[in-house]
Amino acid sequence: MQHLSYQPLLLNGNKYLQQKWDKASYEMHLRKVKSAKPTIDTTAPKTYGHLALKIKKQKFEEQREIQRENNMLLEKISHIMRTAGRIDNRNDYEKKSLCREMQQQELLRITKDNQLILLRLTQCQPHYSIKDWHEDWLKTIKLMESIARYPRRVSD
Repeated sequence: MQHLSYQPLLLNGNKYLQQKWDKASYEMHLRKVKSAKPTIDTTAPKTYGHLALKIKKQKFEEQREIQRENNMLLEKISHIMRTAGRIDNRNDYEKKSLCREMQQQELLRITKDNQLILLRLTQCQPHYSIKDWHEDWLKTIKLMESIARYPRRVSD
């Protein structure tokens, strides 16, 4: 029924053909409107980091905070130096062992054993005689001189 109410924009001999052309022209117009870009830039302006951050102000704030903390520490230290302080740092705690008596007994036993071994070592007589060793060495030298082709050099 649309074709009956259609009034062509341009005069043409065929109303149906003119309607088809007008519809195609209108669809092309809609596509162009959808893909059209604005001629005026409506985006937000660029924000530069150095303007937004204000680094100098941040450094100043940090230094002020550090100075405040230093002053607080200085005040605490001076208070402690003026007075005795709130904390008693003396440690009078004596280490307690559950088996201290057994350890002491074991230490005494080991000490006694060591003393007995030392006593036996000091009382022990040597098996070898130094005099016998010396005599045996002299015999060996005489034997070596008697069988040697060249006489032994005697150091002057």
